Amino acid sequence: MVNQPLVSIVITSYTTERIDDIFDLLDSIKTQTYPNVETIFVAEKSKELLEKVKTYAQVKQIPNLKVIFNDGEPGLSVARNLGVNNSHGDIIGFTDDDAVLFPDWAEHVVKSLENKDTIGVTGSAFPLWEDDSLKWLPEEFYWLVSCIAWTGWKEAHSVRGAFGANMAFRKEAFSQTCQFSTNAGFADGHRDKPISEDIEFSLRLKKRTGKAIVFDPKARVWHRVLKRRLNFSYIVQRAHHIGSTRRIIRRYYAHEFGSFEQEKHVLTGIFKIMLGIPKEAFTSPRVAGKKFYITVLVLSSAAIGYIIPIPSYSLVLE
Repeated sequence: MVNQPLVSIVITSYTTERIDDIFDLLDSIKTQTYPNVETIFVAEKSKELLEKVKTYAQVKQIPNLKVIFNDGEPGLSVARNLGVNNSHGDIIGFTDDDAVLFPDWAEHVVKSLENKDTIGVTGSAFPLWEDDSLKWLPEEFYWLVSCIAWTGWKEAHSVRGAFGANMAFRKEAFSQTCQFSTNAGFADGHRDKPISEDIEFSLRLKKRTGKAIVFDPKARVWHRVLKRRLNFSYIVQRAHHIGSTRRIIRRYYAHEFGSFEQEKHVLTGIFKIMLGIPKEAFTSPRVAGKKFYITVLVLSSAAIGYIIPIPSYSLVLE
């Protein structure tokens, strides 16, 4: 299509437990307002998952979909690299298997990347709560459940890095020497690597190209949030991981990391939450207690993650 670059959307998954979520995601891709899209679905660990996606695509007549299986080492970075290597797009986007794209997602991604000085784009991920009992969580803590909606930005804004559930890059971003690191990201469904593949790739990409990654508030997705993501164990592990990640990327990518502006923005919001808790305790004591509990838990866990180094971690640097 003339003046309409092809957008490849890479999805990875390893379990049929999320099959309904995957179907919802595929439906949201099919109904994109931007017409020139291809989808690369990478399955691993489950041939049943592979066949179910193939069958659904045929029944629903989802166009331009390629379904492949990762026969190699399992893991998010490996699967995403496999998706990249099998894509043909001028722009390569990524989302999670439990996300749903807004109808105009691809359209805004393409517009954001019209700027030649921009190499990547990311955007908001709004929570799709499992039930209403989770809605007390303040927006400042959405990152705990792999969502982001608290910036309040109305226009495009340069950011440190892209967010895995909602990100896209120019094809030129990927080469044999610049793909997602297998030392980062999830493996076997668990985050057993001490840094996220999306932020590590973003910082390495910015260092290599000197180009910007922008946050476009109009490039939006929904991201499913299950109840178990707000239990004690998950919160501690997630907050500790964020703290550890900040320590690591400050060590390897000090210039690309920049200042702690984003962290200061979050802390300012958390401070406002703490100031409002005494008043809220009179009107909604249970909610106020939850907010106080999660604030103390997050701040202490993140601080421990940042202070205590992880000597076993090393990047594969170019």
